[in-house]
Amino acid sequence: MSGYIYILTNPSFKEYVKIGYADDVQKRLNQLNRSECIPYAFRVYAIYEVEMRLSDKKLHSIIDKLNPNLRSIETFAGKKRVREFYAMSPEDAYSILEAMAEIHGRKDKLKKVQPSDYEENEEETASEIEAEHKERMAPFEFSMCNIKPGSILEFYNSGSVNSGRTCKVVDNKLVEFENELWSLSALATKLLGSKWGVAGPKYFKYNGEWLNDIREKMQNKSGD
Repeated sequence: MSGYIYILTNPSFKEYVKIGYADDVQKRLNQLNRSECIPYAFRVYAIYEVEMRLSDKKLHSIIDKLNPNLRSIETFAGKKRVREFYAMSPEDAYSILEAMAEIHGRKDKLKKVQPSDYEENEEETASEIEAEHKERMAPFEFSMCNIKPGSILEFYNSGSVNSGRTCKVVDNKLVEFENELWSLSALATKLLGSKWGVAGPKYFKYNGEWLNDIREKMQNKSGD
């Protein structure tokens, strides 16, 4: 009887993937998504049809040998719990599964699953919440990007009529737009017409490059 090794993702914990086995993947997905303890639902990233039950154990063994620190393991109430969650990107998990399929000459049994519009929206929402959290924990300052007062920033969002509007950097934290001073987050919220606060740096570019990308490059450079 054939079954499936699956790779599941969840916007609630994007740093992990779940790798397991099921005779019926949709049934397993429904079981997992009954829980109200996680903000977002699991989705299927990829499936690999196999002829032996619990073939995922071989894949677990391969990953554990490559890096034993990737698997989620904890001790709770005096008992060790070893789970099917791995701290890796879905792309990396898929590459390992793809290699396994190629070795067995069964690459035709491996398939990525296209996310639905609803799932893509959930992932975007989760990313936005994460960005806002990071912004609150480490507020953006223009000095992080070596951007001086007087520099011009461009707002960009493909779904907004305000894409292409510009503002001028006034000091380390504020910009000028239509003769008023704004933080980037307050201005992005206004230009998006959002009811909720957003992480401003995500929506602005300097010299054609996203502010968050510039900040990340600068941080990586300083850490070298």
